[in-house]
Amino acid sequence: MAGLKTNDPAPDRLVSLDVFRGLTIAGMILVNNPGSWAHVFPPLRHAEWHGWTPTDLVFPFFLFIVGVALPYSLSKRSALVPTYARIVRRAVLLFLLGLLINAFPKFDLSTLRIPGVLQRIALVYLVAAPIVLHTRVKTQAILGALFLLFYWGLLTWVPVPGVGAGHLTPNANLGAYLDRKLFWGHLWSQSRTWDPEGLLGTIPAVSTALFGALAGHWLRSPRGGHEKAAGMFVFGCAGLLVGSLWHTVFPLNKNLWTSSYVVFTAGFALVVLASCYWLVDLRGRRKWAAPLVVFGVNPIAAYVLSSLAARALVWKPAGTAKISMKTWIWERIFEPLGPPLWASLAFAVAYVLVWWALMGILYRRRIYLKV
Repeated sequence: MAGLKTNDPAPDRLVSLDVFRGLTIAGMILVNNPGSWAHVFPPLRHAEWHGWTPTDLVFPFFLFIVGVALPYSLSKRSALVPTYARIVRRAVLLFLLGLLINAFPKFDLSTLRIPGVLQRIALVYLVAAPIVLHTRVKTQAILGALFLLFYWGLLTWVPVPGVGAGHLTPNANLGAYLDRKLFWGHLWSQSRTWDPEGLLGTIPAVSTALFGALAGHWLRSPRGGHEKAAGMFVFGCAGLLVGSLWHTVFPLNKNLWTSSYVVFTAGFALVVLASCYWLVDLRGRRKWAAPLVVFGVNPIAAYVLSSLAARALVWKPAGTAKISMKTWIWERIFEPLGPPLWASLAFAVAYVLVWWALMGILYRRRIYLKV
Protein backbone atom coordinates (compact mmCIF):
# COMPACT_ATOMS: atom_id res chain seq x y z
CA MET A 1 0.00 0.00 0.00
CA ALA A 2 2.95 2.33 0.36
CA GLY A 3 2.77 5.38 -1.81
CA LEU A 4 -0.93 5.07 -2.74
CA LYS A 5 -2.85 8.26 -3.46
CA THR A 6 -6.54 8.49 -4.23
CA ASN A 7 -5.81 10.37 -7.43
CA ASP A 8 -3.06 8.01 -8.58
CA PRO A 9 -4.03 4.44 -7.72
CA ALA A 10 -1.78 1.49 -8.42
CA PRO A 11 -2.70 -0.28 -11.66
CA ASP A 12 -3.95 -3.40 -9.88
CA ARG A 13 -5.68 -1.57 -7.01
CA LEU A 14 -9.30 -0.56 -6.75
CA VAL A 15 -9.83 2.82 -5.14
CA SER A 16 -13.49 1.84 -4.80
CA LEU A 17 -12.49 -1.02 -2.50
CA ASP A 18 -10.58 1.42 -0.27
CA VAL A 19 -13.67 3.63 -0.27
CA PHE A 20 -15.94 0.72 0.70
CA ARG A 21 -13.47 -0.36 3.37
CA GLY A 22 -13.21 3.18 4.71
CA LEU A 23 -16.98 3.55 4.81
CA THR A 24 -17.19 0.29 6.77
CA ILE A 25 -14.52 1.31 9.29
CA ALA A 26 -16.15 4.71 9.79
CA GLY A 27 -19.43 2.88 10.38
CA MET A 28 -17.78 0.57 12.92
CA ILE A 29 -16.39 3.50 14.89
CA LEU A 30 -19.68 5.41 14.70
CA VAL A 31 -21.97 2.64 15.97
CA ASN A 32 -19.54 1.53 18.70
CA ASN A 33 -19.16 4.96 20.29
CA PRO A 34 -22.39 6.83 21.06
CA GLY A 35 -22.27 9.52 23.69
CA SER A 36 -24.66 7.49 25.82
CA TRP A 37 -25.89 3.94 25.22
CA ALA A 38 -29.19 5.05 26.75
CA HIS A 39 -29.73 7.39 23.81
CA VAL A 40 -29.09 5.74 20.44
CA PHE A 41 -31.19 5.96 17.29
CA PRO A 42 -32.64 2.48 16.46
CA PRO A 43 -30.75 2.14 13.11
CA LEU A 44 -27.49 2.59 15.04
CA ARG A 45 -28.27 -0.34 17.33
CA HIS A 46 -27.98 -4.04 16.55
CA ALA A 47 -31.22 -5.95 16.16
CA GLU A 48 -32.24 -7.40 19.51
CA TRP A 49 -32.07 -10.92 18.08
CA HIS A 50 -33.63 -11.97 14.75
CA GLY A 51 -33.73 -9.41 11.96
CA TRP A 52 -31.31 -6.67 11.00
CA THR A 53 -30.54 -2.98 11.19
CA PRO A 54 -27.91 -0.98 9.24
CA THR A 55 -25.56 -1.61 12.17
CA ASP A 56 -25.77 -5.36 11.53
CA LEU A 57 -24.27 -4.83 8.08
CA VAL A 58 -20.98 -3.37 9.29
CA PHE A 59 -19.09 -6.48 10.46
CA PRO A 60 -20.11 -8.76 7.55
CA PHE A 61 -19.18 -5.97 5.15
CA PHE A 62 -15.67 -5.94 6.59
CA LEU A 63 -15.33 -9.73 6.36
CA PHE A 64 -16.63 -9.58 2.79
CA ILE A 65 -13.96 -6.97 1.98
CA VAL A 66 -11.29 -9.24 3.51
CA GLY A 67 -12.46 -11.84 1.00
CA VAL A 68 -12.46 -9.42 -1.95
CA ALA A 69 -8.81 -8.59 -1.25
CA LEU A 70 -7.67 -12.24 -1.16
CA PRO A 71 -7.43 -12.83 -4.94
CA TYR A 72 -5.40 -9.63 -5.23
CA SER A 73 -2.96 -10.30 -2.39
CA LEU A 74 -2.50 -14.04 -2.96
CA SER A 75 -2.09 -13.76 -6.73
CA LYS A 76 1.14 -11.86 -6.20
CA ARG A 77 2.75 -14.71 -4.27
CA SER A 78 4.10 -17.89 -5.80
CA ALA A 79 6.24 -19.48 -3.09
CA LEU A 80 3.96 -21.52 -0.82
CA VAL A 81 6.12 -21.54 2.32
CA PRO A 82 6.45 -17.73 2.56
CA THR A 83 2.77 -17.36 1.69
CA TYR A 84 1.65 -19.73 4.43
CA ALA A 85 4.00 -18.09 6.90
CA ARG A 86 2.43 -14.73 6.08
CA ILE A 87 -1.10 -16.13 6.41
CA VAL A 88 -0.37 -17.67 9.82
CA ARG A 89 1.53 -14.60 10.99
CA ARG A 90 -1.31 -12.30 10.03
CA ALA A 91 -3.94 -14.50 11.64
CA VAL A 92 -1.97 -14.74 14.90
CA LEU A 93 -1.37 -10.99 15.04
CA LEU A 94 -5.05 -10.23 14.39
CA PHE A 95 -6.08 -12.67 17.13
CA LEU A 96 -3.61 -11.16 19.60
CA LEU A 97 -4.76 -7.63 18.77
CA GLY A 98 -8.32 -8.75 19.47
CA LEU A 99 -7.27 -10.12 22.85
CA LEU A 100 -5.43 -6.87 23.58
CA ILE A 101 -8.59 -4.86 22.93
CA ASN A 102 -10.62 -7.16 25.18
CA ALA A 103 -8.01 -7.05 27.96
CA PHE A 104 -7.31 -3.31 27.95
CA PRO A 105 -7.00 -1.51 30.33
CA LYS A 106 -7.48 -3.93 33.25
CA PHE A 107 -5.63 -6.97 31.86
CA ASP A 108 -7.56 -9.35 34.11
CA LEU A 109 -6.85 -12.72 32.50
CA SER A 110 -9.34 -14.52 34.74
CA THR A 111 -12.26 -12.87 32.93
CA LEU A 112 -10.64 -12.02 29.59
CA ARG A 113 -13.12 -12.39 26.75
CA ILE A 114 -11.57 -14.78 24.22
CA PRO A 115 -13.91 -14.36 21.22
CA GLY A 116 -14.12 -11.01 19.48
CA VAL A 117 -14.27 -9.15 16.17
CA LEU A 118 -10.59 -9.40 15.26
CA GLN A 119 -10.45 -12.96 16.57
CA ARG A 120 -13.20 -13.97 14.16
CA ILE A 121 -11.48 -12.17 11.29
CA ALA A 122 -8.26 -14.01 12.15
CA LEU A 123 -9.90 -17.45 12.12
CA VAL A 124 -11.83 -16.72 8.94
CA TYR A 125 -8.68 -15.48 7.21
CA LEU A 126 -6.76 -18.56 8.37
CA VAL A 127 -9.34 -20.83 6.71
CA ALA A 128 -10.36 -18.78 3.68
CA ALA A 129 -6.89 -17.77 2.47
CA PRO A 130 -5.64 -21.34 1.79
CA ILE A 131 -8.94 -22.16 0.07
CA VAL A 132 -8.55 -19.19 -2.27
CA LEU A 133 -4.88 -20.02 -2.77
CA HIS A 134 -5.40 -23.66 -3.80
CA THR A 135 -8.87 -24.00 -5.35
CA ARG A 136 -10.66 -22.84 -8.47
CA VAL A 137 -13.33 -20.18 -8.41
CA LYS A 138 -16.09 -22.76 -8.90
CA THR A 139 -14.80 -24.80 -5.96
CA GLN A 140 -14.76 -21.71 -3.76
CA ALA A 141 -18.39 -21.00 -4.65
CA ILE A 142 -19.39 -24.60 -3.89
CA LEU A 143 -17.54 -24.61 -0.56
CA GLY A 144 -19.14 -21.31 0.42
CA ALA A 145 -22.59 -22.80 -0.20
CA LEU A 146 -21.76 -26.11 1.52
CA PHE A 147 -20.53 -24.34 4.66
CA LEU A 148 -23.87 -22.52 4.88
CA LEU A 149 -25.92 -25.69 4.39
CA PHE A 150 -23.76 -27.55 6.91
CA TYR A 151 -24.19 -24.79 9.49
CA TRP A 152 -27.95 -24.70 8.88
CA GLY A 153 -28.04 -28.43 9.52
CA LEU A 154 -26.00 -28.12 12.71
CA LEU A 155 -28.23 -25.48 14.26
CA THR A 156 -31.42 -27.17 13.08
CA TRP A 157 -30.85 -30.88 13.69
CA VAL A 158 -28.04 -31.34 16.24
CA PRO A 159 -29.60 -31.53 19.73
CA VAL A 160 -28.30 -29.42 22.59
CA PRO A 161 -28.10 -31.48 25.82
CA GLY A 162 -31.09 -30.78 28.01
CA VAL A 163 -32.74 -28.57 25.40
CA GLY A 164 -33.12 -30.43 22.13
CA ALA A 165 -32.54 -29.48 18.50
CA GLY A 166 -33.57 -26.49 16.46
CA HIS A 167 -33.64 -23.84 19.20
CA LEU A 168 -32.27 -20.48 18.06
CA THR A 169 -32.74 -18.51 21.29
CA PRO A 170 -29.68 -16.85 22.88
CA ASN A 171 -28.88 -19.54 25.44
CA ALA A 172 -30.37 -22.67 23.85
CA ASN A 173 -28.64 -22.75 20.46
CA LEU A 174 -25.77 -25.11 19.69
CA GLY A 175 -23.21 -22.32 19.29
CA ALA A 176 -23.91 -20.91 22.74
CA TYR A 177 -23.68 -24.41 24.24
CA LEU A 178 -20.25 -24.99 22.68
CA ASP A 179 -19.01 -21.55 23.74
CA ARG A 180 -20.01 -22.23 27.34
CA LYS A 181 -18.14 -25.53 27.22
CA LEU A 182 -15.00 -24.03 25.68
CA PHE A 183 -14.87 -20.48 27.05
CA TRP A 184 -16.89 -20.41 30.27
CA GLY A 185 -15.96 -17.27 32.18
CA HIS A 186 -14.38 -15.78 29.07
CA LEU A 187 -17.43 -14.80 27.06
CA TRP A 188 -19.03 -11.44 26.23
CA SER A 189 -19.52 -9.62 29.55
CA GLN A 190 -23.02 -8.40 28.65
CA SER A 191 -24.34 -11.94 28.28
CA ARG A 192 -21.82 -14.26 29.98
CA THR A 193 -23.64 -17.33 28.61
CA TRP A 194 -23.18 -16.76 24.86
CA ASP A 195 -21.03 -14.66 22.58
CA PRO A 196 -21.93 -12.82 19.35
CA GLU A 197 -18.53 -13.82 17.92
CA GLY A 198 -18.70 -17.40 19.13
CA LEU A 199 -16.60 -20.21 17.67
CA LEU A 200 -19.28 -22.10 15.72
CA GLY A 201 -20.27 -18.96 13.84
CA THR A 202 -16.83 -19.02 12.22
CA ILE A 203 -18.14 -21.65 9.77
CA PRO A 204 -20.67 -19.41 8.00
CA ALA A 205 -18.36 -16.41 8.44
CA VAL A 206 -15.85 -18.21 6.21
CA SER A 207 -18.57 -18.23 3.55
CA THR A 208 -18.87 -14.45 3.90
CA ALA A 209 -15.18 -14.15 3.05
CA LEU A 210 -15.40 -16.69 0.22
CA PHE A 211 -18.29 -14.81 -1.36
CA GLY A 212 -16.12 -11.71 -1.12
CA ALA A 213 -13.32 -13.64 -2.85
CA LEU A 214 -15.72 -14.49 -5.69
CA ALA A 215 -16.30 -10.76 -6.12
CA GLY A 216 -12.55 -10.24 -6.11
CA HIS A 217 -12.10 -12.82 -8.88
CA TRP A 218 -14.89 -11.15 -10.84
CA LEU A 219 -13.21 -7.76 -10.53
CA ARG A 220 -9.85 -9.17 -11.62
CA SER A 221 -11.34 -10.83 -14.69
CA PRO A 222 -10.82 -9.38 -18.21
CA ARG A 223 -14.49 -8.34 -18.46
CA GLY A 224 -15.35 -4.74 -19.16
CA GLY A 225 -15.86 -2.37 -16.25
CA HIS A 226 -19.57 -1.80 -16.86
CA GLU A 227 -20.15 -5.55 -17.17
CA LYS A 228 -18.39 -6.05 -13.84
CA ALA A 229 -20.51 -3.38 -12.14
CA ALA A 230 -23.74 -4.72 -13.62
CA GLY A 231 -22.86 -8.30 -12.70
CA MET A 232 -22.13 -7.41 -9.09
CA PHE A 233 -25.36 -5.46 -8.86
CA VAL A 234 -27.44 -8.33 -10.28
CA PHE A 235 -25.78 -10.96 -8.07
CA GLY A 236 -26.14 -8.62 -5.11
CA CYS A 237 -29.87 -8.23 -5.68
CA ALA A 238 -30.14 -12.01 -6.03
CA GLY A 239 -28.37 -12.42 -2.68
CA LEU A 240 -30.77 -10.00 -1.03
CA LEU A 241 -33.73 -11.95 -2.43
CA VAL A 242 -32.40 -15.41 -1.53
CA GLY A 243 -31.37 -14.27 1.94
CA SER A 244 -34.81 -12.75 2.55
CA LEU A 245 -36.54 -15.95 1.41
CA TRP A 246 -34.23 -18.13 3.53
CA HIS A 247 -35.05 -15.87 6.48
CA THR A 248 -38.56 -17.36 6.55
CA VAL A 249 -37.15 -20.75 7.66
CA PHE A 250 -33.74 -19.80 9.09
CA PRO A 251 -33.95 -16.22 10.41
CA LEU A 252 -31.47 -13.47 9.69
CA ASN A 253 -29.42 -13.20 12.87
CA LYS A 254 -26.10 -11.40 13.29
CA ASN A 255 -25.34 -12.97 16.68
CA LEU A 256 -25.70 -16.48 15.24
CA TRP A 257 -24.30 -15.44 11.84
CA THR A 258 -27.04 -17.54 10.27
CA SER A 259 -26.76 -18.77 6.69
CA SER A 260 -29.58 -16.49 5.54
CA TYR A 261 -27.75 -13.56 7.14
CA VAL A 262 -24.58 -14.45 5.21
CA VAL A 263 -26.38 -14.52 1.86
CA PHE A 264 -28.36 -11.36 2.59
CA THR A 265 -25.38 -9.31 3.82
CA ALA A 266 -23.12 -10.57 1.01
CA GLY A 267 -25.79 -9.46 -1.45
CA PHE A 268 -25.98 -6.08 0.23
CA ALA A 269 -22.18 -5.78 0.17
CA LEU A 270 -22.13 -6.56 -3.55
CA VAL A 271 -24.66 -3.83 -4.26
CA VAL A 272 -22.63 -1.28 -2.28
CA LEU A 273 -19.35 -2.39 -3.87
CA ALA A 274 -20.89 -2.25 -7.36
CA SER A 275 -22.11 1.29 -6.65
CA CYS A 276 -18.69 2.39 -5.38
CA TYR A 277 -16.94 0.73 -8.32
CA TRP A 278 -19.23 2.37 -10.87
CA LEU A 279 -19.02 5.80 -9.26
CA VAL A 280 -15.35 5.89 -8.26
CA ASP A 281 -13.43 3.66 -10.66
CA LEU A 282 -15.61 3.91 -13.77
CA ARG A 283 -17.00 7.44 -13.51
CA GLY A 284 -13.91 8.85 -11.81
CA ARG A 285 -15.90 10.64 -9.08
CA ARG A 286 -13.25 10.50 -6.36
CA LYS A 287 -13.32 13.83 -4.56
CA TRP A 288 -16.28 12.89 -2.35
CA ALA A 289 -14.60 9.57 -1.51
CA ALA A 290 -11.17 10.91 -0.56
CA PRO A 291 -11.99 11.18 3.20
CA LEU A 292 -13.10 7.54 3.23
CA VAL A 293 -9.85 6.39 1.65
CA VAL A 294 -8.05 7.80 4.71
CA PHE A 295 -9.74 5.08 6.77
CA GLY A 296 -9.66 2.54 3.96
CA VAL A 297 -5.88 2.32 3.64
CA ASN A 298 -5.33 1.96 7.41
CA PRO A 299 -8.37 -0.05 8.52
CA ILE A 300 -6.86 -2.23 11.24
CA ALA A 301 -4.94 0.68 12.75
CA ALA A 302 -8.11 2.80 12.81
CA TYR A 303 -10.18 0.04 14.38
CA VAL A 304 -7.62 -1.07 16.99
CA LEU A 305 -6.52 2.39 18.10
CA SER A 306 -10.07 3.78 18.25
CA SER A 307 -11.20 0.73 20.23
CA LEU A 308 -8.36 1.01 22.73
CA ALA A 309 -9.00 4.74 23.14
CA ALA A 310 -12.71 4.12 23.66
CA ARG A 311 -11.98 1.62 26.42
CA ALA A 312 -9.55 4.05 28.02
CA LEU A 313 -12.21 6.78 27.98
CA VAL A 314 -14.72 4.67 29.95
CA TRP A 315 -12.15 3.38 32.45
CA LYS A 316 -12.04 4.76 35.96
CA PRO A 317 -9.76 3.70 38.82
CA ALA A 318 -11.21 0.92 40.97
CA GLY A 319 -12.42 1.97 44.39
CA THR A 320 -12.85 5.62 43.51
CA ALA A 321 -15.91 7.77 43.00
CA LYS A 322 -14.42 9.47 39.98
CA ILE A 323 -16.37 9.44 36.75
CA SER A 324 -14.80 8.26 33.53
CA MET A 325 -13.36 10.70 31.02
CA LYS A 326 -16.11 9.79 28.57
CA THR A 327 -18.81 10.59 31.12
CA TRP A 328 -17.16 13.94 31.86
CA ILE A 329 -17.00 14.82 28.14
CA TRP A 330 -20.58 13.67 27.59
CA GLU A 331 -22.04 15.56 30.54
CA ARG A 332 -20.02 18.76 30.13
CA ILE A 333 -19.85 19.15 26.34
CA PHE A 334 -22.34 17.04 24.41
CA GLU A 335 -25.37 16.43 26.64
CA PRO A 336 -26.16 20.18 26.88
CA LEU A 337 -26.23 20.50 23.09
CA GLY A 338 -29.85 19.44 22.70
CA PRO A 339 -32.12 16.36 22.58
CA PRO A 340 -30.26 13.35 24.02
CA LEU A 341 -30.49 11.23 20.85
CA TRP A 342 -28.94 13.96 18.72
CA ALA A 343 -26.35 14.83 21.36
CA SER A 344 -25.33 11.18 21.59
CA LEU A 345 -25.02 10.99 17.81
CA ALA A 346 -22.96 14.20 17.82
CA PHE A 347 -20.50 12.55 20.22
CA ALA A 348 -20.20 9.53 17.91
CA VAL A 349 -19.67 11.70 14.84
CA ALA A 350 -17.07 13.77 16.68
CA TYR A 351 -15.26 10.58 17.68
CA VAL A 352 -15.18 9.44 14.05
CA LEU A 353 -13.81 12.83 12.97
CA VAL A 354 -11.07 12.72 15.61
CA TRP A 355 -9.87 9.39 14.27
CA TRP A 356 -10.24 10.55 10.69
CA ALA A 357 -7.91 13.44 11.50
CA LEU A 358 -5.39 11.15 13.19
CA MET A 359 -5.49 8.63 10.34
CA GLY A 360 -5.16 11.58 7.96
CA ILE A 361 -1.75 12.35 9.46
CA LEU A 362 -0.60 8.82 8.67
CA TYR A 363 -2.14 9.02 5.19
CA ARG A 364 -0.43 12.27 4.31
CA ARG A 365 2.90 10.83 5.43
CA ARG A 366 2.20 7.65 3.47
CA ILE A 367 2.39 5.50 6.60
CA TYR A 368 0.25 2.37 6.21
CA LEU A 369 0.21 0.09 9.24
CA LYS A 370 -0.36 -3.52 8.26
CA VAL A 371 -0.38 -6.83 10.11
